[in-house]
Amino acid sequence: MADAMTDERAVTSTSDGSAGDANYGAIGTGYAQYRRPEPAFVMAIHAALGDARTLVNVGAGAGSYEPTGLDVTAVEPSATMRAQRPAGSAMVVDATAENLPFGDDTFDAALASFTVHQWRDLPAGLHEVRRVTRGPVVILTCDPAALTRSWINDYAPEVIATEASRYPAVDALRAGLGEPSPWSRFRSRSDAWTGSVRRTTAAPRRSSTQERGG
Repeated sequence: MADAMTDERAVTSTSDGSAGDANYGAIGTGYAQYRRPEPAFVMAIHAALGDARTLVNVGAGAGSYEPTGLDVTAVEPSATMRAQRPAGSAMVVDATAENLPFGDDTFDAALASFTVHQWRDLPAGLHEVRRVTRGPVVILTCDPAALTRSWINDYAPEVIATEASRYPAVDALRAGLGEPSPWSRFRSRSDAWTGSVRRTTAAPRRSSTQERGG
């Protein structure tokens, strides 16, 4: 496992520890039984990670999209979700995206799958993920604009409007990671986007872009 615990950063949590507007202590029971990864998304994540060997999985939940074959450190603030991680899965740390207890450039890559809409402070979380990662940052999320184009919007516009309001715009994610980057769009049960940003060797604190995905 990567030498991760090098910064002294206080992490506080209350009750279940859920960080966003969803209390997984109440709704997360049995989550791992019905949440199944979408194959197209899995392929895109693996492609975007490239040749990374160490990975921090931020907002890892029960590990639905967690890659195998890598040296993974998972980060998950919800005790309910941590308890559902399968036996033999990666070590999981009780922390939030905004306050990662790792040193600079600890990991080759980072993953955040269907989690950024739960971060209390998106810019701070993206800054932290970028800080601890020396390679690509891969984000899997829903596009709020695409949700309103769903057929479900014809029948339940209030529900879609509420859900869309929870997701950050793709441009906000690009900006938070430092530079614009190409993203790939995938259609499945809902529209989702995945993108990655890779640092240049000449300017390690900034990032050039490299398109990944299926």
